[in-house]
Amino acid sequence: MARKSRIPTDMSALFNSTSGTLAQIAAKTNSLTVLSDIVRQICPDLPADVFKIANFKANAIIIEVKSAVWSQRLQFERMNICRELTQVTNNEFNQIEIKITPFRHKVPEKTVIPNAINSKISAATAADLLKIAATAPESLRKKIEKLAAHANK
Repeated sequence: MARKSRIPTDMSALFNSTSGTLAQIAAKTNSLTVLSDIVRQICPDLPADVFKIANFKANAIIIEVKSAVWSQRLQFERMNICRELTQVTNNEFNQIEIKITPFRHKVPEKTVIPNAINSKISAATAADLLKIAATAPESLRKKIEKLAAHANK
């Protein structure tokens, strides 16, 4: 049986290839960057964080904006943007869809698991709870004693 070669392969060929999934992703990323630059040139007063070229499909480009105010600003420049897109992309893209996504930039809140909270109660509170548990019904007494036990931890 022949021995396998131990020569490392050059992985940069994957990035420079013109076919395959990685090449398609690279081409789409470059196209989105060019389209974003066109919008920035036509609307220089538009802050960079209020819009995003989300995707493109068929012959339309989808632009997501933070609020209706910025959406209206893009609506005023829609014809200029479409004209520039048609020239740059050789009539591949000639329509714009503007979608409002107000919570796109909002960071999701962390959920708190109730059992993971490290809260402690004082010894005085635990003593008061044990006094209450003495006169409580059996099922409630067990729960109160369990709660009072947190003071010992």
